[in-house]
Amino acid sequence: MKRLHGWDAYLLDGETPNVPTHTLKIAVLDPTDFGSGFTFEVFKRAVQRYLHLFEPLCYALVDIPFKLHHPMWLERSDIDLDYHLRQVHVPSPGGRRELDELVGEIAATLVDRSRPLWEMYFVEGLADNRCAIVAKVHHALADGVASANLMRRAMTLQRPTEDETPLYVPDPPPSKAELLRVASRDHVQMIEELPRLLRDIVSGVSRLRRRARERGENPDLAHFLSPPKTFINHVVSSGRRFATATLSLADVKQVSKQLNATVNDMVLATAAGALRSLLLRYDGHADQPIIASVPAVLDTSPDRHSGNEFGCLLVSLPVHVTDPLRRVRLVTLSTGIAKENFQLFDQALVGRLVAYVPTVVAPSVFRWVARHEARNRLMNVTISNVPGPHERGRVGGVTVNEIYSVGPLLGGSAMNITVWSYVDQLNISVLIDDCTLDDAHEATVAMIQAFAEIRRATGFSDELTTVASAMPQAAAV
Repeated sequence: MKRLHGWDAYLLDGETPNVPTHTLKIAVLDPTDFGSGFTFEVFKRAVQRYLHLFEPLCYALVDIPFKLHHPMWLERSDIDLDYHLRQVHVPSPGGRRELDELVGEIAATLVDRSRPLWEMYFVEGLADNRCAIVAKVHHALADGVASANLMRRAMTLQRPTEDETPLYVPDPPPSKAELLRVASRDHVQMIEELPRLLRDIVSGVSRLRRRARERGENPDLAHFLSPPKTFINHVVSSGRRFATATLSLADVKQVSKQLNATVNDMVLATAAGALRSLLLRYDGHADQPIIASVPAVLDTSPDRHSGNEFGCLLVSLPVHVTDPLRRVRLVTLSTGIAKENFQLFDQALVGRLVAYVPTVVAPSVFRWVARHEARNRLMNVTISNVPGPHERGRVGGVTVNEIYSVGPLLGGSAMNITVWSYVDQLNISVLIDDCTLDDAHEATVAMIQAFAEIRRATGFSDELTTVASAMPQAAAV
């Protein structure tokens, strides 16, 4: 048993019917060299054999009586694979658009809290005899780095043999008396830690304010905690749309090296260009910088497979700037400021602070906010960039051709852009609600066009490298 702390509990309490807080991981597989055929039953047998190696998938929530504290994880719970593993088909022609539409449907529904907080879909019907695995995992279980570590582990496992038996044995649930005893102990510890936590927060805020005065004003950067109103920011609906696209990682690195920028800067500058074109299309103007929330993980250990250890960089995106190279320079400047702020204010303090939000009232408050919040007070859009595996891997002996991932939408912010690198690919995923864009692929097409614009302005050809291992791009409708 272990307690949900900080962000884990916050992501659980903050979930509402229109703002689910699960993440999605999509792996496109090529079973050509598998031999006898990679079927749903073969996949199910592999999961059954290796489930014990993926700790967070074994966790189940255990509520504290009377909600006197955050829930706990029963670390080896009883798991019904007939429920968690599902076989689905995409319609012909089984391309990127068909898979993306299925993922959007999967993203729209909540996970069942009476069971371990995940579902996994075995997708058949893709072109070229490929298949896909779509994993829906609650964010309370794992952040981006923990999920990436789990995926790396999955891609080292071999094909299970017929005579292997499951190694997984569930633990018995705790008694109410035990839960109350542990909750009382944890509350005493939190009360003892509170004065020091408040002192550290006050000290961190003071450092931020002092450094902000030293920097002075910059009209090309968004004002801290003052995101402008955009078409992205409204009460989030319960429907979801999803889209993906692939850039050549070599193309991105070539441009980033020429501009002396990081790959992360290139992702943010590309997003700024794409969002500029969407703002002009849907709002009719793009005259103010907007704010992106960029998750940054505090614990990057390759051995961590569960929990949430992250903070957020608030980065100004220069969507008001026409010149693509100037946008890159401004993104580099704003990310530098955001990283400095990240160091000045220990982001672990935020995770410790949200642990004090009482479970008995938090879900009701979050439900009200989700139904009424038409504008997020911190940011406009969430953008993540996660380094994925450098070598092509296998799942149960089957080659993984592509990997995509996306996090949840937040109240008042109806777009999440998540980028994962994988071998020679830079894979873009966009999640929106069903009221923001006419077609989610408008966003991915805009990302491709924005990068081509930066590449052309840098002096390279705007003809992008085709990544042969990825699905063909989908056009926007």
